[in-house]
Amino acid sequence: MRLTVLGGSAAGGNAGAGCSGYLLETGTTKLVFDLGPGTLMELRRHCNYRDLDAIVISHMHLDHVLDLCALRFALAYNPIRPTNRIPLWLPPDGTTVLNRIAAGFADDGAGDAFFSDVFDVRNYVAGESLTIGDVTVDFSPTVHYIPCWAMRFRCNPSGDLGFTGDTGPAANLQSFLTGCQVIVSEGTLLDPRDEPFATRGHLTAGEAGQLATDCAAATLILSHLWQEHGFDQLQRRAAATFGGRLVVAHPGVVVEW
Repeated sequence: MRLTVLGGSAAGGNAGAGCSGYLLETGTTKLVFDLGPGTLMELRRHCNYRDLDAIVISHMHLDHVLDLCALRFALAYNPIRPTNRIPLWLPPDGTTVLNRIAAGFADDGAGDAFFSDVFDVRNYVAGESLTIGDVTVDFSPTVHYIPCWAMRFRCNPSGDLGFTGDTGPAANLQSFLTGCQVIVSEGTLLDPRDEPFATRGHLTAGEAGQLATDCAAATLILSHLWQEHGFDQLQRRAAATFGGRLVVAHPGVVVEW
């Protein structure tokens, strides 16, 4: 399996780096999970976006979905047209948000077709797996400020890939992600915010490292970061709780296993 980071910034984006977005390739399957602002440009450097087998979205916050709009225009107006609609898997009730986005950009009366002309839009179902080519995707709810879903990508005989999405520590994702060889974890915070543990919606870098340790992961990709915290500082915090391979999610970084 091969994972390419398209963007690893927190909500506002960092200098020269887009927000959440990742390209997963198995040799026969190419899928993207999350497509935040600034990630389509990076995606085009690594593959033909027209050939994606699917896009899967963790939650409907802007920093995880905005380049769906940019990709929609590329698919609709690029002189080389796609041959098929790309399956777009949204979280439960995600189509409600997508329809509101379409209403802001579509011509009068064309909102229903704005995204469906180029995407095969579907909602995944909590507790049910998706099969995308030779990849199986499982989902687990996180603790965030809107409904969000962690993902586990399985492709035998390769080791599994885990993705926390956006989450606070109360989600207790250890049981869901244990045994993943690679984990992409948000590490948004240096220190816990002054908010209740049960409802805090982000992890510290140290908590991300501890999660990877508890799950016996070989590699941690630390993501959803603010450059203002200092990438070296965030990496040190994660390394204090995780002794495996530690990678900071910058655009273009590739991890293979």
